[in-house]
Amino acid sequence: MTPVSWWTVLIIAAGSYGFKAAGWFGLGRVLAGPRTKQIAGLLPPALLFGLVVTQTFVTNPNMLVVDERAVGVAVGAVVALKNGPFWLVVLVAGATTAVLRTVA
Repeated sequence: MTPVSWWTVLIIAAGSYGFKAAGWFGLGRVLAGPRTKQIAGLLPPALLFGLVVTQTFVTNPNMLVVDERAVGVAVGAVVALKNGPFWLVVLVAGATTAVLRTVA
């Protein structure tokens, strides 16, 4: 088990509370601009993409691995590009990965 740096936890908690307090004191008006809203709308997909890529292709920090997970993500991407619902994308990607792992 890795040790916890309580100073880090306290600093992150204070920063989170500081952001919330800044909204109460008027910073929300500054962040409500159209440019900021546009950028904020692009952040969740970019972060999700980064997580998917990391979890799909990296198992060892020194290696890039292409295995069943990559095929599952590719099949899920095809379903997403065909405008399939999110639950179907996840189901097809997971099922593809599971079947390939069972066969291999």
